[in-house]
Amino acid sequence: MKYIATVNEQEYIVDIVDEEHILVNGAAHSLNYASVSDEPVFSLLLDGKSYEAFVYESEQGWEVLLQGSLYSATVVDEREHRLRSVFGKGAAPGGEFYLKAPMPGLVVDIPVRDGQEVNDGDVLVILESMKMQNELKSPRAGKVARMRVRTGDHVERRQTLLSVV
Repeated sequence: MKYIATVNEQEYIVDIVDEEHILVNGAAHSLNYASVSDEPVFSLLLDGKSYEAFVYESEQGWEVLLQGSLYSATVVDEREHRLRSVFGKGAAPGGEFYLKAPMPGLVVDIPVRDGQEVNDGDVLVILESMKMQNELKSPRAGKVARMRVRTGDHVERRQTLLSVV
């Protein structure tokens, strides 16, 4: 089965070969993954390299925190992708982006302030969870708005931390 995965606005064609092999844009990869706990934490073995990922569903698709970077992703099968390309995707991209906590944790630092201009990839919040510090980065350029947390706050999974407009 083929799927189209869009990660931070970049499209990838993913073909599931079998339970342990996939093709991504035609390149073969070995893959093994397992849920680590009741939390949305997954252990991922990709081409012999080990990763830990936090994965949770959002209003737009999926949010994946991997190696300190937050990725927005959508995954659709070939049929759905064809339908969307014919009928359109709906709302235009843009507007306000809400940074949400990918897991429960403690806000360790907020290196930006309300009204500050940020670039794609700038660190917005440092969140500590499971004794690891995770840098939550901006997925696009814009201006920080609506700060909803402060350093030292405990947050829940999917809690809105701030927004970028």
